[in-house]
Amino acid sequence: MNIFYDISVYLTIIVGISMYVFGSIGNVLNIIVFARWTRSKKFQSKNSSIYLLITSISNLITVIYALLVRILDDGFAYEITPSNEYFLCRIRYFVIQLTILTSLICTCMATFDRYLITSRNVRLRQMSTSSRTTIQIIIFIIIVTGLHSIPSGIYHIRSSTGNCILITNIYLYYYLYFVILFLYGIIPSCFLLIFGFLSYKQLQTIQRTAKMNVERQLSRMILLQCIAIICSSIPYCIQEIYISLHSDFDIEDSIAFLFRTIAVILFYSNSVINFYIFLISTPNFRLEVKRIFRLKTTNNRVRAIDDTFS
Repeated sequence: MNIFYDISVYLTIIVGISMYVFGSIGNVLNIIVFARWTRSKKFQSKNSSIYLLITSISNLITVIYALLVRILDDGFAYEITPSNEYFLCRIRYFVIQLTILTSLICTCMATFDRYLITSRNVRLRQMSTSSRTTIQIIIFIIIVTGLHSIPSGIYHIRSSTGNCILITNIYLYYYLYFVILFLYGIIPSCFLLIFGFLSYKQLQTIQRTAKMNVERQLSRMILLQCIAIICSSIPYCIQEIYISLHSDFDIEDSIAFLFRTIAVILFYSNSVINFYIFLISTPNFRLEVKRIFRLKTTNNRVRAIDDTFS
């Protein structure tokens, strides 16, 4: 067997399992932190925290389900049979598209909300919606992305060789050149690049106060998340288009297969690394995580005392 194929398999198993463990832990902690921040009064607007909460839930689903199936498929060559076709093919691609698009759109909305909040223009700041309207927007996003993802679940089937393939060329081209290239790559990358840069520029002009320091940290978190999304999406989009343009190329016998594996790992890393980016870069986030573990430690001590006297 080709050396590049062996390296790709080992990468998928070792890196994939590590990402699965750290991604699950990180996203659960993200959910706890952002759920708390949606109820906190220290932020001028809770909208960004609400969007980031939904992003973290979407990322957790991506890691627990989609990444696990990817590890089983590419790493352990788990056979797709007629009995598990729905779970490993149809539902898998429906869920992947739904969660990734929801995550990307909510990140874009959080970035746009940061742009509005940090603006010196009063009219722009007033455009930032209420928490109730934000929740309605999120419900609308989930419904639209869910409906848009249904064809992906319908047209992905098990092939005679046991792989997941698209059975219609029309949707294949739509999936490759619109969903992957534009919805996963170009559109969110451009949006995040533009509004992330504008938010950063506006932050430099804001007077430093205790209240605005909290807002600056949240904006910096989202800006770093934008950079991670752009860096992880571009290689994946390139390799998907490359494969589609070289359909007669035996990818398993070349370095291109290794590039595909690395691109896929990078793409899934976006759903894994956000917690660790926030933890390293943001003092308020670190403080909130410490409070979570401090609370658990305190509760365990209380239980231990109760058990001693009972």
